[in-house]
Amino acid sequence: MKKKFFIAFVSSFIIFAALYTAAFSFFFTEKPVVASDDKLDDQIIEEEATDDKSPVKNEILFLLMGVDAEKVSKSKGTRTDTMMLTKVNFETGDITLFSIPRDTRLNVNGKLDKVNSAHAIGGPELAVETVGDFLGVDLKYYVKVDYGIVKDVVDAIGGVVVDVPMTMIYRDPTAEPPLNINIKKGVQELDGKNAHDFLRFRHNNDMTVGYPEGDVGRIKTQQYFMKELVKQTLQPKNLLQLPSLIKTYYNNVETNIPLTSMLKGAASASKINVDNINTATVPGVGEYIGPVSYYIYDRDALNPIVSEMFGDYLAD
Repeated sequence: MKKKFFIAFVSSFIIFAALYTAAFSFFFTEKPVVASDDKLDDQIIEEEATDDKSPVKNEILFLLMGVDAEKVSKSKGTRTDTMMLTKVNFETGDITLFSIPRDTRLNVNGKLDKVNSAHAIGGPELAVETVGDFLGVDLKYYVKVDYGIVKDVVDAIGGVVVDVPMTMIYRDPTAEPPLNINIKKGVQELDGKNAHDFLRFRHNNDMTVGYPEGDVGRIKTQQYFMKELVKQTLQPKNLLQLPSLIKTYYNNVETNIPLTSMLKGAASASKINVDNINTATVPGVGEYIGPVSYYIYDRDALNPIVSEMFGDYLAD
């Protein structure tokens, strides 16, 4: 396991930090990293009409990407390690997360390839186009983060309590930075470093311990972690950590979501209920085609899931 990987940007952070950050940006002179270089005032005026184009009022759909890079600003040409189609309803606080395994074999820029190559070839725009075409949904927005955000967010809130399903031990001195995972099985509070390692782990060095379902098993762990982080991030005591979360957002996030959409959702943090976070994964199986391992999706099983979760966004 030489490749770095990153767990998806947690939904709680999208609501709790990113949205609040947009509000706070009116009091600070900085502004978040966005796809456009237009001035903030011009962007807000121009994007007011964009919000009204969503088929569901007070809701937004975007592609959440974790990139294989230490800093999001240096992620050009890198593969995505995590992709989740994410839907947030600002009025109800409901969140939908649909994971797309990174080895899913799709048409990427006119060629059959792993979906995680789309960002490396054409940046977030091609990734959005590829996923939108694959799922048949009208997809415009993205949120891109680097793997360092896990450490920063978890440390900012003082750790996250999770139930580790197996003893995780893995070492790779050739990784950048070197990887040294050593986490015991059981319920425990993880700091930023161990939370990151918990999410990176797939199997030990001799492959005798790991997820039986491979990357799909790791995705389930990611989704479990996200729910726990939502629950623990939204505790009242963590409101005091807002400045740290704002700094983390500025340093680790790139998005083209309109600032007006962010501001509209600022009040929805209090409405989030972990039981209202709906998760699923693209159905399919792992398969080798020649020497390359792919995830082959099941279209017959996929279509009903997409229709149920994202029916309002199906493209004409």
